[in-house]
Amino acid sequence: MDLKDKGGPIIIAGIVLFVLMIVGSLLFAPVMGVDSSQEKMTLVGSQGGGPGWHEFGSVYLLEGVEQKWKEASADSYFDATVLEDGKILVGFMHSGYSNCELSPGECVRTGFRIIEVGKGPKVVEEYSYEVRTRKDSEVHAVSLLPSGEFLMSDMDMERIFTVKGGEITWSWEAKTIYEEPKDPTKRDWLHINDVDVIGENRYLVSVRNANQILIVDRNEGVVEIINEDYGNDDDASCKGRGELEDTDGDGDIRCGDPSILNHQHNPQWLSEGKILVADSGNNRIVELHRDGLGNWKPVWALYEAGGIELNWPRDADKLPNGNILITDTLNKRIIEVNPQGEIVWGVWTQYIPYEADRLPYGEISGIEEICRDEKCEGFGWETATKNPGEFVDIDSGNSEIPIISDLLVIMRILLPEIPYWFRELQLITTIISITMGIIGWKTQKRS
Repeated sequence: MDLKDKGGPIIIAGIVLFVLMIVGSLLFAPVMGVDSSQEKMTLVGSQGGGPGWHEFGSVYLLEGVEQKWKEASADSYFDATVLEDGKILVGFMHSGYSNCELSPGECVRTGFRIIEVGKGPKVVEEYSYEVRTRKDSEVHAVSLLPSGEFLMSDMDMERIFTVKGGEITWSWEAKTIYEEPKDPTKRDWLHINDVDVIGENRYLVSVRNANQILIVDRNEGVVEIINEDYGNDDDASCKGRGELEDTDGDGDIRCGDPSILNHQHNPQWLSEGKILVADSGNNRIVELHRDGLGNWKPVWALYEAGGIELNWPRDADKLPNGNILITDTLNKRIIEVNPQGEIVWGVWTQYIPYEADRLPYGEISGIEEICRDEKCEGFGWETATKNPGEFVDIDSGNSEIPIISDLLVIMRILLPEIPYWFRELQLITTIISITMGIIGWKTQKRS
């Protein structure tokens, strides 16, 4: 048999291996398998799709799994909230603006929009400012304060600030405690992606790239750091992709333990000393409690639901019935699970979802205190939310493979259409199949 004869079978074997992988994965892929007909009302902020996830953004309302309305005039939408008058407040990013100062031609702006639903959703108000890039510079979170101010997180200047009448009324800048690079607007430095009100003039702030959540007092500044940095053993977790750097040369950066939190999103303040977090980098939902020494420790964690491992989840809200509403971003699904991790409702989404709120409550800050006082009658709260005495770890199988798992994350960023069942094993098989094809082709070419 000459080289040409050997090359053909190698190519065919590679093709057969790839086809068998696809067919087998489709046949044995987990199915969410839940009753999606329940008339639950869910407001969704969708980042979108396409390379970098910044196309086809939308905010929409689901009744059960049916879409009742949709507003899709921005590249990306994020945190969405229903205001008292029924209008929708949502963080956004959009390109194509004119009259630019930072960029020639068209430019990008980010901020918040107010959407009136009525007979058809339309944007009735916008506050925005220009940024250099539409990636990693967006306003992810916004809320309306009783003062009439809008409270926002700002990933471009790495700060939180308030606006009223189009004017900034207060701000806190992260450089007061973190080592600032020369120009934070030209890199994804801290990625401050969430801010919530947890008390009078007190805000819960997610600093994603530092693996930390801060409690910021409007008058006193930072009063507590959740997942404080106690050494430099885990600093590598915060240095990837142009994130934190040791600008003062002391050999250390402020980086939290990645086994506690790893590039998290949208923490929910449950009560004093308790938070629920979408721990994105660890692909889990985790509840943290503060112990008697002031340290925050996991007491409950969910890694998979419905036979499918969570994949970069970015929102988790505890509901008045004790269940948890989860936005499982890279699996493109929104699910509601009970405290045992069982799915009781779920829906697949067309594009990448960022955040979801169950109406009429939304994300309730201090929900455990509220439901303890008011008992959340009719929701079964008392039997659903017994605090675990020890750490409860639901289905914590770790399937990550060095290099392969990182490559898979990059692929999902570039190609969010990749199905949820395409995981490490499928990627390895694909690499082997492509390699066999290349070897076969080169063998034939040499003959």
